[in-house]
Amino acid sequence: MNRLSLKRAAGRSLLVMARFYVGLTMRTTRWTITGAPDSFSSLLQTPERPTDGCITAAWHRTLLMLPAMCRWAHQQKPELPITVMISRNRDGRFISDLIAPWNIASIEGSSDRNGKNKGGSRALREAFTALRNGAIFMITPDGPRGPAETVQAGTETLMRLTGKPLVPIGAACTGFTLPSWDRLRVPVPFGRGYLLYGAPCTHPMTGDEIATRLKTLSTRAENSLALGRAGLADRLWMALGMALLPGLRAMSLIRLRRGKERLDRLPERRGRTRLPRPGGSLLWLHAASVGETHSILPLIDALAARHPAHRFLVTTATTSGADVIAGYQRQAGPAASRLIHQFIPYDVPLWTKRFLDHWRPSALLLTDSELWPGIILACTRRAIPVGVLNGRLSTRSWQRWQKIKRFAPPLFKRLDFVAARGEEDARHFATLGVRDVLCFGDLKQNAPPPAVDREELGALRAHIGNRPVFLAASTHEGEDDIILRAAALARRTLPDLLTIIAPRHPVRAGQIAALIAPAPPRRSMGQKPSEADPVWIADTLGELGLFYSLADCALIGNSLLPPGGGHNPFEPVRLDVVLATGPFHDNFRPAYEQLAGFVTAIKGEKELAEWIDAVVNNPTAWQAKARQAQAAIASHEAVPAALLDRIDALCV
Repeated sequence: MNRLSLKRAAGRSLLVMARFYVGLTMRTTRWTITGAPDSFSSLLQTPERPTDGCITAAWHRTLLMLPAMCRWAHQQKPELPITVMISRNRDGRFISDLIAPWNIASIEGSSDRNGKNKGGSRALREAFTALRNGAIFMITPDGPRGPAETVQAGTETLMRLTGKPLVPIGAACTGFTLPSWDRLRVPVPFGRGYLLYGAPCTHPMTGDEIATRLKTLSTRAENSLALGRAGLADRLWMALGMALLPGLRAMSLIRLRRGKERLDRLPERRGRTRLPRPGGSLLWLHAASVGETHSILPLIDALAARHPAHRFLVTTATTSGADVIAGYQRQAGPAASRLIHQFIPYDVPLWTKRFLDHWRPSALLLTDSELWPGIILACTRRAIPVGVLNGRLSTRSWQRWQKIKRFAPPLFKRLDFVAARGEEDARHFATLGVRDVLCFGDLKQNAPPPAVDREELGALRAHIGNRPVFLAASTHEGEDDIILRAAALARRTLPDLLTIIAPRHPVRAGQIAALIAPAPPRRSMGQKPSEADPVWIADTLGELGLFYSLADCALIGNSLLPPGGGHNPFEPVRLDVVLATGPFHDNFRPAYEQLAGFVTAIKGEKELAEWIDAVVNNPTAWQAKARQAQAAIASHEAVPAALLDRIDALCV
């Protein structure tokens, strides 16, 4: 009797100490509790979306973190009933006693195996009753003895018989791991922790499907815990952003004067908005400007067709990108009414926090090389997965990152995946630490051609008449001199040649006009070229498709002088334009390699003049090349299904 009494006293002492320790860790751990918006309404039974019970599932190794979830849920809704299934043995009863102070009821039982009755049938009946009474029913689908992270049959049966939604949970925390079958994670006081709720599964799922979602959420929680802590480089970047706040405000006003911002939408640059966040899953896609925005439109259409309930938040850095989205919203596409546009806030902690607090995106997809360290860190801290579409990293940029790799923040490790535009870009991202690098080709191949106002095109053609037209598209500073000299040489054999210069940044139109005497007509002023005008400056936004369609041949700018970089050739190819480029187009090298033989490479003003003369005097042969270029990219019309699957995996 004395031995039995001592054993009971030791058990009570152990229970008291265990409760104290768990309570201490729950109170002192900085928990980040986040997830799919639909999961919160299922768990908390909001008036907008009432429910009569919900199943939650988490791996057995996270068992000691679940009291944090229950504590949080009761803070939101004190009367919420929570029940957990435990194994019918001594360990299970100890756990039942341990979690009792957090108002968690328990049901004893687990899946029957190998002919042994483990109380599974009775537990299933009790679970059914609890769910019918509106309880949150918590299970560890790989318990009570594993194998670890293998879903037992009882979970599928419970979903099928009750018809209740299942919310998967991924958890991670600062702590230590026990050498048990499940690798139980024990939290430590004053640490950090993550609880991630996946979107509720309303239809019965197989064990493999449940396991996949649990593994994805658990990995995401562990990555957020490991990579969400700000290092020295992160803190320096954040401090720089805060120090530049007055300068950024002043820059916004300067950009406003230059027509690069919109007065009524300036608050968006500081993370403010007048628009409400829609309910459900909200996928955030960021595109810098026109080319990137065009490239993601087919992707948005494909995602919208797959997921009729999904909504999309598209941010751009430029007003021209915003105009592309506005035109898309006027169309009757599958996502037009489900798409919201905002200007991306500057990468300042205060403004980024304000933006994320309001929009709470399910995931973020960046395009090309738009990698903002502060925004990516903020998303990582909130366990918002970040992917990169059409990932581009030139050799020059890659070499710079390699040099500062030891001192830079773990930017690339924080990315969930990168869909690189080519094999070379994929290698660059992989060597910098990206965990998952894919290669689906250049999404800009799938982008629709630039918009063309057909009525205006007809009017301009009638005005210009039979004059041959050469277009210098998206030119950068320093290139206009070369183009003007080449046009002067070409006019020796083509005296009525009209040269249209469309600068990448229309604000440079005055500088270009100063190079020409007399001053040439400018599109932004409503002026049209007369028969005596050799040059016309197309200094407007959103009309490049019009000028491509007007031209007999076109040169793609940012390619004549180093370092250059080039611009996207796929847009004019889709408009059946005869194209040339300078030698410095490294940013789009894979695209030009694919179009080898169809886009002419020229060096200097003399070669450019000779090429213009050749195209104008032999249009049939050169138009055949333009059609062949179209055929070269025609096989890439569809958005790869594998890419859509990878994006879907972000929104579990």
